[in-house]
Amino acid sequence: MTAATPLSARTVTELGPDTPSGVALRTPDYPLEGRRVGIVHFGVGGFHRAHQALYLDRLFSGAGRADWAVCGVGLLPGDVRMRDALVPQDGLYTLVSTGPDGTRDARVIGSIAEYLYAPEDPEAVLARMTDEGVKIVSLTVTEGGYNYSPTTGEFLTETPAAARDLARGEGEHPETFFGFIVEALRRRRAAGTEPFTVLSCDNIRGNGDLAQRMILAFAQHRDAELAAWIRQDVAFPNCMVDRITPVTTEADRAMVAQECGVDDAWPVVSEDFLQWVLEDRFPAGRPAFEEVGVQMVHDVEPYELMKLRLLNCSHQVIAYFGLLLGHTYAHEACQDEVLVRFTRELYMDREGTPTVPEVPGIDLEAYKDQLIARFGNEHVRDTLARLAAESSDRIPTWMVPVIRENLAAGREVSACAAVVASWARYAEGVGENGEEWPVVDRLRERVMAAAAQHDDDILVFLRDEELFGDLVEHQAFTRPYAEALTTLREQGARALLERSVG
Repeated sequence: MTAATPLSARTVTELGPDTPSGVALRTPDYPLEGRRVGIVHFGVGGFHRAHQALYLDRLFSGAGRADWAVCGVGLLPGDVRMRDALVPQDGLYTLVSTGPDGTRDARVIGSIAEYLYAPEDPEAVLARMTDEGVKIVSLTVTEGGYNYSPTTGEFLTETPAAARDLARGEGEHPETFFGFIVEALRRRRAAGTEPFTVLSCDNIRGNGDLAQRMILAFAQHRDAELAAWIRQDVAFPNCMVDRITPVTTEADRAMVAQECGVDDAWPVVSEDFLQWVLEDRFPAGRPAFEEVGVQMVHDVEPYELMKLRLLNCSHQVIAYFGLLLGHTYAHEACQDEVLVRFTRELYMDREGTPTVPEVPGIDLEAYKDQLIARFGNEHVRDTLARLAAESSDRIPTWMVPVIRENLAAGREVSACAAVVASWARYAEGVGENGEEWPVVDRLRERVMAAAAQHDDDILVFLRDEELFGDLVEHQAFTRPYAEALTTLREQGARALLERSVG
């Protein structure tokens, strides 16, 4: 077998289009040495590299030049791995997308021109952010990265990193993206440089609005005059992003080496579906996203509610139930007829859809059918463990608003109650056959401690006001929740699902 070629700007010309497996491999057809950074991005993970970076790569290919290349920034200790993968590869990586029929598309992405690990050289990050050529600072920092209470909506000033940044003295470098953005904007304002646009790409309703509120709250604590300037002069467009992107595995690296002939430290494997709906509000300028399929609109909300409440919430439905049933992957869960019926008929149709407004150009019934097909793509091999991670950020952000809206309208909430109960049962940490699983959550100890008290108080999990507000006081929710959790603990997940679908 021919050895795979280590990926770099020097070797990329040796790759593709012919590969050992016959899969055509596309490589950048624009000069990599001519990449000019126009976007700084915090949170370079698999999703960013399968989504925003891909759109930019497509745009560069059409234009023959890379005028809006990305400088990726890592803030957390775990980001050292991304630095160590991307820097030796000159920002290049392989993206493989796979359709339900197994058809693969592979391309080397060249839109990330630079990667900086902020703790190593924070001044280099600030220098890049204050470069007048940078017009956009974008974010993929996860739902929990915005450091706010989902119950009150307030910025959490006492979390350790935020507290340290708020207490930072003159000359001390920030450590959070709030600190870097506010400091970079302060420097740009002092230098008379036009401010950049802040673009959140996270799965949160009104993600741009939320980013604005949290950054302004941080800035207000640091410098009220600067906060007023940010409020007036800095744009925070909203957007909806969509592409299922599992965590890269060693098997993925081996597949890229064997089938594409590329020795890539951190490739990305995703589904073939791709969507980005973006509010067209970029006063400092933007790439011509519309030329590569981005939907530029004036109002993102209908699209984001559709995605959050039908896709993201449905992922939560199959995650905990799927694990409790003994499944490992999303596609396995979607081969379980009773779970699919519960997800589609009871959650999607009965409880999720009534909270989604009319979405221009979208047939919701076809969209829901497509979601089930996407979840069932066996070639993506998306793990249920990934979908069940960081539940304390996801359930309060995605599903609790659905519950509240349905309660206010007097509609049914028993499917949502069962999903929250499945999370509570999952948080006990031990499955129906004695199997143990690692509960991955920023509030792991707290939610597991609550779940450990189910014998004494069946509603204890709901008594966390930070996560659920006053839901524990709503009998229309607590009654089906208690019934579902009791059934899960005494009879199991399958019994509950079969009873639910009738």
